[in-house]
Amino acid sequence: MTKLLAATLALLCAVASAQTPPPTQRLRGVVQSFDGTTLVVNERGGTVVSLGLADTFSVNEVMPIEPTAIAPGSFIGTAALPGPDGSLSALEVLVFPEAARGTGEGHGPWDLQPGSTMTNATVAQVVATPQGRSMTLKYKDGEKTVVVPDGVPIVTFKPGDRTLLVSGAKVIVFMQVRDGKPTALRALAGRNGFAPPM
Repeated sequence: MTKLLAATLALLCAVASAQTPPPTQRLRGVVQSFDGTTLVVNERGGTVVSLGLADTFSVNEVMPIEPTAIAPGSFIGTAALPGPDGSLSALEVLVFPEAARGTGEGHGPWDLQPGSTMTNATVAQVVATPQGRSMTLKYKDGEKTVVVPDGVPIVTFKPGDRTLLVSGAKVIVFMQVRDGKPTALRALAGRNGFAPPM
């Protein structure tokens, strides 16, 4: 390998590394304080995290809705736990607004509980069961059946504003570490003590 080629490859690797964005993390917890520029969250593990705000920082309000919102054709996200037989039992269901259809489509691991999964997909069929309802979900690479037990939180979200970030508000904050500082990209917040269940 010539020195020129080696130098070129090193430069390309350095550029690629510089362009790789930091990973996005989720913090679940309770707002300790918010002064308009710094959001302090007591996350569920007990660690207090102080976050700056990204220029594009936004807030969405998460709210409960009726189970009838889970209907054929709706686009949903559901965190679930696999049973011993491989069946999936929902921990929560998020019915996406139509404008957010397709968000994160697919199936994979999730960090709500140890071993939990997340499926973002279109509802193909809903069938009543003795335990609640069973959803057949279809996404671009496959299909899953998820049972939704009675009493599982069913929610949606809408655009909110920073007035939701009061002390004691329950939130999920999407963050990155930028220049060594935790930075909030967006927050999902409940009103009057409601906890986003995702």
